[in-house]
Amino acid sequence: MSTAPADTTTTDRTDSQPASPTTSGAAGEAALPMVLTTVEAVEVTRLSPSYVRVCFAGDLADLGVDGPWLDQRIKLVLPEEHGVVPSVEGVGADWYAGWRALPPEQRGHMRTYTVRDVQGYGADTRLVVDFVVHEDGLAGPGGGWALRARPGMRIVLVAPRRGVPFGGIEFTPGAATSLLLVGDETAVPAVAGILAGLGCAVTGTAFLEVPDALDIQDLPAPPGVEVRWLVRGHRDVGARLVPAVRECLGLPASAPGDDHVEVDPDLWETPAFSSSGEEVATQAHNPASGPLDGVFAWIAGESTMVTRLRRALVREVGVDRRQVAFMGYWRRGVAMQS
Repeated sequence: MSTAPADTTTTDRTDSQPASPTTSGAAGEAALPMVLTTVEAVEVTRLSPSYVRVCFAGDLADLGVDGPWLDQRIKLVLPEEHGVVPSVEGVGADWYAGWRALPPEQRGHMRTYTVRDVQGYGADTRLVVDFVVHEDGLAGPGGGWALRARPGMRIVLVAPRRGVPFGGIEFTPGAATSLLLVGDETAVPAVAGILAGLGCAVTGTAFLEVPDALDIQDLPAPPGVEVRWLVRGHRDVGARLVPAVRECLGLPASAPGDDHVEVDPDLWETPAFSSSGEEVATQAHNPASGPLDGVFAWIAGESTMVTRLRRALVREVGVDRRQVAFMGYWRRGVAMQS
């Protein structure tokens, strides 16, 4: 993978290496099973104190998934402020190794984001991504890039190609018809995608915690799903979210030892995967009998907050692990690896 000059005109888990290429096309031509392309920002909107929305255009005609986008994750390769955008022209099976071999100033940073929306069709397809930003000097590479973003700036995108398995969707409720959706500001785009993909018969509650009242968004949801926004201000992540969810579960506002939880830095527990190596279900499941019958819980955001709620659901309430997805998108004070 080579590098190209960055266009600087003015007009939260790091997943494993993306899937390996397959072979298709005439004469066995190698084709990547994902969309790997350079995209350009065509619209940049400061939505609120914590969010910048960027609409990207490029060679996106093959971008797509089989069904709703839900909480679909994608990869973005973001250049340094005065760095370069790696070229993906003509790359093949070794593109990831080639990217990793670049000097840091040429490689930039690979970060995981959620699709907020896909607009248009064919050559006019546009990808919308909401970036969480901080202007307190603690912005990471993604937030820092978003604060600088202007139309014409370019990044590299790794995303699903229509008709080819890609992974990156963890909302798998099976036959559940009631939901518990929980997230901090980094999970709002994913919850927005989940709500947009639900049928009208689904019921449940979505708890969303954001730093500022201006961060509250209008998220369309089925009539039976309540969206509850919690503004924490300058308090720690989860300060309002954890007590609210515990109250919903019929538990006290806090549990003994919550101030000193041991956090798994790779916390990622779903019906199909366990970062701790627990046995996982091998077949599609129906909602397990017992506590929270018929409910599927999806919880994502800062790892300490997610760990506290995992303990509440699994240890205190005793839900079946097939009913839950716990995802540590990021961890306060810990930089993600590129």
